[in-house]
Amino acid sequence: MPSKLSSNTEHEKWMTRALELARRGEALASPNPMVGAVLVRGNRVLGEGFHTYDGLRHAEIIALDAAGSAARGATLYINLEPCCHTGRTGPCTRALIAAGVARVVAAVADPNPAVAGRGFRELHKAGIKVVSGVLESQAQQLNEAFSKWITARRPFVTLKSAMTLDGHLVLPTLPPSRGKKTAWPRWITSAESRAEVHRMRHASDAILTGIGTVLADDPLLTDRTGLPRRRRLLRVVLDSELRLSPRSQLARSAKTDVLVFTCASAPSKRAQALRRAGVEVFECRAKSTASSKKARRSKDLPSHPDLRINLDEVLAELARRDLLSVLLEAGATLTQAALAAGLVDKVRLFYAPILAGTSSSNPSKSGPHPSAIDTVSDVRIERFGPDFAIEACLRKT
Repeated sequence: MPSKLSSNTEHEKWMTRALELARRGEALASPNPMVGAVLVRGNRVLGEGFHTYDGLRHAEIIALDAAGSAARGATLYINLEPCCHTGRTGPCTRALIAAGVARVVAAVADPNPAVAGRGFRELHKAGIKVVSGVLESQAQQLNEAFSKWITARRPFVTLKSAMTLDGHLVLPTLPPSRGKKTAWPRWITSAESRAEVHRMRHASDAILTGIGTVLADDPLLTDRTGLPRRRRLLRVVLDSELRLSPRSQLARSAKTDVLVFTCASAPSKRAQALRRAGVEVFECRAKSTASSKKARRSKDLPSHPDLRINLDEVLAELARRDLLSVLLEAGATLTQAALAAGLVDKVRLFYAPILAGTSSSNPSKSGPHPSAIDTVSDVRIERFGPDFAIEACLRKT
């Protein structure tokens, strides 16, 4: 069994490098985890690599190939336990044993039930020293989406909202000034915050919103970072009555990457027009009146057509498509419903230094419903230009 190591400067130095390499697999490794590996002897790097799904080879195999015969007696630093089963590739444990690696330093065990400690045991049995727990929390956070998907068969859901300091998601319309129309800026948050949101989209497999947001804003909901990704960001819309227009930006830009969940009859003319445009229309069973009322917690949430769609069914279908991570960017109603149903794993709330005031006091435009959040953990605050963002986990995966 691996020995646990909580702190060691040399180990942390090389594990930091392994994590840096692993992050290069962002948007390229899914539905596999992001993994980076560094082979070291003394203070010299013999080989290193990171995993991408299309590249097939695992990170440790790439590092072994780069090191060649020099791998014998070396130490491998890797952020995830080496695999010991045959999937799309052979077991990495056997390759490490055959190469004569003397020690494996890992951050965390693989949450995949097919591995889950067996890789460590195989290496230990072969005489390889195994150390784990180096930069454990950072490694767990890096692959939190994979961990949720592989153990619960549900995607990891991150709720993102942008709001004013007094919790409004929508800015009010200002009265005319000296006979001229006056308006707030189009965006609540700054360019720095919006750039970070696009980074979040890039790291996600899917983005989820409601038809109310689409009808109000006609958004594209695309990843505009320009960074490479293996699969297009799937843009998912909950639209119980199928009101999405074939002339919307989503429909006009669809390239097998727009998915609409609806309770409306799929053979309708609207559905046919959307399909011709490249939109996939997925027909769901509508929730019964009783279950809808229960999901809304009676008085906690307003009645809304899109709450007829079962969010559990939506997430189950996304998981079936091997989508590990979902970014929820929606209005207050869908946001509150997801929180109340316990389907949100993490929140990222961006606050701008703006007070909307009482002129925008409509509850449907307020922020996430406070009664839906019981406890949060791992709270982190960051600045983005004039804004600040609060990140917190709602429950452990």
